Amino acid sequence: MVATRGVAMATHLTVTRTEQLSPSLRRVHFHSDDLSAFADSFDTDRYVKLVFPQPGVVYPEPLDFRALRGVFPPEDMPVVRTYTALFPNVAAGTVAIDFVVHGDHGVAGPWAAAARPGDRLLVNGPNGAYRPDPTADWHLLVGDETAIPAITAALADLPASATARVFLLVEKPGHELDLPLPAGATVTWYYRSESPDHGDGLLDTAVRSLPWLPGRVHVFAHGEAQEIMHRIRPHLLRERGLDRSQVSISGYWRQGRTEEAFREWKSELARREAQPA
Repeated sequence: MVATRGVAMATHLTVTRTEQLSPSLRRVHFHSDDLSAFADSFDTDRYVKLVFPQPGVVYPEPLDFRALRGVFPPEDMPVVRTYTALFPNVAAGTVAIDFVVHGDHGVAGPWAAAARPGDRLLVNGPNGAYRPDPTADWHLLVGDETAIPAITAALADLPASATARVFLLVEKPGHELDLPLPAGATVTWYYRSESPDHGDGLLDTAVRSLPWLPGRVHVFAHGEAQEIMHRIRPHLLRERGLDRSQVSISGYWRQGRTEEAFREWKSELARREAQPA
């Protein structure tokens, strides 16, 4: 999940089927009569904004957020959540989205857990900023459940002979997924349930302990913002000396914060970093 670039007209998606990828990750397959917005979308981290209307509130269609602001009170505004869009097929009008489900927690997860064929959802997008560099000598992919969809898309995009190291954090054993690994790729799973700090620092330790491979690396590291932005990013940029063009790194969420509060946190972080030292 990443920062909003702007709000556009929404497109309707209709659920066609669902599948449980792991105890905590549910894939929802959609159909749309018009996926033309995806025609020029080649980033593997392509993301969309899912729109969840407030119960009992009727919105004008087509839904334009700019027209809603100032007209509807804040408590009646739709809830927006950011998710990676997978495998869009513009001709067939199909796309899939993976949802992390934690019981009744949150907005999008419970919706996905209850989704049935025929259910509809509004979506804005897509946007994106990363695709594996085919000229890189090797790839480093790091993340938790929220990054697994984008990492899945990146692995599927790599050549069959590509070299990659993949570090993924999930809740506990049994939550792993089958990934489209190239011949030269290895994946290491880490588990919150086996850590006294519930996984805090596991990915950072994994990256710091990695025997660095020769040649130029291209990195994708996304997940919980504190670990990604304040630990892994400084290690890669300062200690490893990587150029920013070699790194796609961002927080998708922040422990203890809603997405709305997380956006404020990211904006404040960006403002602080933009100030002269």
